[in-house]
Amino acid sequence: MRVSALVRRLRARVARVARGSIFRLALLYVLLLAGSLGILLGFIYWSTAGYMGRQTTETIEAEIRGLAEQYRRRGLVGLTTLISERVASDPVGASVYLLVDERFERVVGNLDRWPSESPDANGWIRFRLREWGTDHTDEHEARAQVFLLRSGLMLLVGRDIRDLEATRHLILDALTWGLAITLALALAGAWLMGASLTRRLEAINLTSREIMEGDLTRRIPLSGSGDDFDRLADGLNRMLERIEALMASVRQVSDNIAHDLRTPLTRLRNKLELLAAALAESSESRLLAEEAIADAEELLATFNALLRIARLESGSRRAAFGPVDLVPLIEDLVELYEPLAAEREQRLDWTAGASSIVVEGDRDLLFQVMANLVDNAIKYTQPGGHIQLAVDSAGGQARVLVADDGPGIAPEFREQVFRRFFRVDDSRATPGSGLGLSLVQAVIALHRAHIELSDNEPGLRVSLSFGRSPQ
Repeated sequence: MRVSALVRRLRARVARVARGSIFRLALLYVLLLAGSLGILLGFIYWSTAGYMGRQTTETIEAEIRGLAEQYRRRGLVGLTTLISERVASDPVGASVYLLVDERFERVVGNLDRWPSESPDANGWIRFRLREWGTDHTDEHEARAQVFLLRSGLMLLVGRDIRDLEATRHLILDALTWGLAITLALALAGAWLMGASLTRRLEAINLTSREIMEGDLTRRIPLSGSGDDFDRLADGLNRMLERIEALMASVRQVSDNIAHDLRTPLTRLRNKLELLAAALAESSESRLLAEEAIADAEELLATFNALLRIARLESGSRRAAFGPVDLVPLIEDLVELYEPLAAEREQRLDWTAGASSIVVEGDRDLLFQVMANLVDNAIKYTQPGGHIQLAVDSAGGQARVLVADDGPGIAPEFREQVFRRFFRVDDSRATPGSGLGLSLVQAVIALHRAHIELSDNEPGLRVSLSFGRSPQ
């Protein structure tokens, strides 16, 4: 299990580095480097092995010119004599001579037979050469030029090029290995550079996500090298400190206002309750007092919701997180809301994909979130409707589904409903403060979970996705 987890983590890391723009830029640099090296090494090969080949060609051509001059001055006798002298002076040398008649019978030379290969348009021929006068059976490359003499004889003059070919192969191998090693080192450098920069960018991304989830105390780590990334991180950290101070100031002001208003509102409600108790039950004044009490309680509920959202967004409750089994939580929720659904002639069903699905969180907050969602489903679904809850797990995530067949929420409002005081009902004729889903969003963000609203065709489908807690 641990090995498979390590393999998955390694694959994810490799994929993350490979997808990074830095690695792609480094890879582009490697390709440009490979092209440049290819051109450079090609030039080196042409100027070394190519030069040696051209030298061999010039040597053969010079030798041919000498033999031709000798043939012109001394005739066939002079030519055969000269070839015999050259063969005798260097019987195992690199020079190749062969003079044959019309039937390809050897007249003179150090080859035993005429090559079977055909010459090219310029009279050059490459053939396999066996050393003359020896018992060797090994063959190697030779290059020669063929001439047809006026007497019908044919002359072949060439060179044994095995040393040249060996040198060419040596140079080509050295250049190929040099190119391969250089590219391998460049790829390794690109990978290390991409991994290093990706790791530092990932640290910035991780800090950004944690700040977006409400932890304004997080700061981007510095490497201590004082490089561009450190200077950028230092600037961002200073900006975050300023934002944290401003947010704390705004939150403090909001909390103070909510506290200051909640206290007189509480006293007002208590006094109204005393007043209502002192009035006759059937009097109009008592009815007005009870309506004022309801208004005061609605205001207190709004202030309490605002204060609770502010505390949730501060992230302070995350320290108290622990394992929460969602299956019994849903069971308790269904048991609580079944009477209310039955009263509205609605059917409330639930299913669980496992006997235990554990996430890391605050049970009370999670229960409140799901209670809000079920309460909304019951409230907005018509009598006789169907409300369904489901909890399951897959791919390392736990998912809770709350679906109904009510009127649903139009797609253009599905993001806005999480804003504070937003009401789909513009007339605000339905009861509520518009803070219920804002509270849900705050709890979901505190748990680093994800909420999605979609169409249940008909109705609304709410999906909550949590990371699974290690068991």
